[in-house]
Amino acid sequence: MKDKNSILEEVKAFKPFNEQEEKDKITFIEFMNTFEDVLTRKNIFGHLTASAFVVNEDLSKTLLVNHNIFGGFIYPGGHADGETDLFRVAKREVEEETGLVAEPLINSKIFAIQTTPIKGHIKKGEYISAHIHYDILYLLVAKNLDMEKIRILESENSAVKWVSLEESFTSEDNVDWIRPINEKIVTRVRSLKK
Repeated sequence: MKDKNSILEEVKAFKPFNEQEEKDKITFIEFMNTFEDVLTRKNIFGHLTASAFVVNEDLSKTLLVNHNIFGGFIYPGGHADGETDLFRVAKREVEEETGLVAEPLINSKIFAIQTTPIKGHIKKGEYISAHIHYDILYLLVAKNLDMEKIRILESENSAVKWVSLEESFTSEDNVDWIRPINEKIVTRVRSLKK
């Protein structure tokens, strides 16, 4: 069974794609070495999250949700909430937020990492202070036959849609800080097609 230390070892083994990931990897490791509790929201400074960049079978589209708190489109994901299998968390979040069952495109290894600042906000009537999400992202694929089965999870998002890979980082409808992350991910996805 996985634990915090096995997640830390996965992060240490992760090969950064660019400078952002190189620097964020250092931050991840320092955060995980500094705090015992990195898997729950009890850590007021930040916590691990798991996300998925979901593509269709021909790698031409990706799935985005209009996040209620972030106020724009972003890939599906969520909090670990104590779960140590972050790949399973990412798959579950995709299914909960969009209704789709997606599988790993290549493998269930970490595809990308990023630290994302979360502004203070109200959730379920309670104020949540600003903090950092240490986000581990996996690359998943949904079957073309299932693409139209998407649905909205009203407690989390107000819309779900498939967009071209390019639109995932160029559209003004996307969360502003996610655009450079999506561009990085799309560059990696496109390299898989070669």
